[in-house]
Amino acid sequence: MMKPSILSRRLMLAGAGVGLIPLSAAFAAGLVPTPAQTEGPFYPAGLPADTDNDLVQVRGQAARAMGEVLHLQGRVIGIDGRVRSGALVEIWQCDARGIYDHPRQSGRDRRDQAFQGYGRMIVDAEGRYSFRTLKPVAYPGRTPHIHLKATTADGRLLTSQFYVAGDPQNERDGVFRSAVRQPGQRERIEMKLAPAPGLEAGALATEMDIVIG
Repeated sequence: MMKPSILSRRLMLAGAGVGLIPLSAAFAAGLVPTPAQTEGPFYPAGLPADTDNDLVQVRGQAARAMGEVLHLQGRVIGIDGRVRSGALVEIWQCDARGIYDHPRQSGRDRRDQAFQGYGRMIVDAEGRYSFRTLKPVAYPGRTPHIHLKATTADGRLLTSQFYVAGDPQNERDGVFRSAVRQPGQRERIEMKLAPAPGLEAGALATEMDIVIG
């Protein structure tokens, strides 16, 4: 369930108009599905005790995760422009040191224990999701990215990744390059980050619709 504090922040961001794209405008331009990408080796082997949509603050801990806070939000919709209410959205990523919470991760003992690393939520009636997480960082072999899964109420599953728009490492990343071979695909997976002082001091925000074909 979405925390009330995160919901209020999401509404503040929507009111500020940060990166918001009207659904009607997107549909008029022609919706391109979010390209499917690899799950990778670090999907959680077991879910953490805290799986809510605030990855920066682990329930029961006073410490906040290291790194730059990113508010990631958007909608889950179909290529027909219709909202996919009831969809489950999951995200997972490495911490600010480039370390995942996973048994196969080398150096896991150095992981930031204050970073949840994984979160999930059910979208609201308008198909909206919202996560408070970290701006992703690079690690050897990969450009900065956030993994995601979206499962619709009728059982459709999309696994993909989001990247930081303009990061010079994107074009050298094989997973990224394989996902942007068709027109419009780049816009589906590149996050355009913007400061959001009215949302949270020092934080960034981005709006990314997940379009399921």
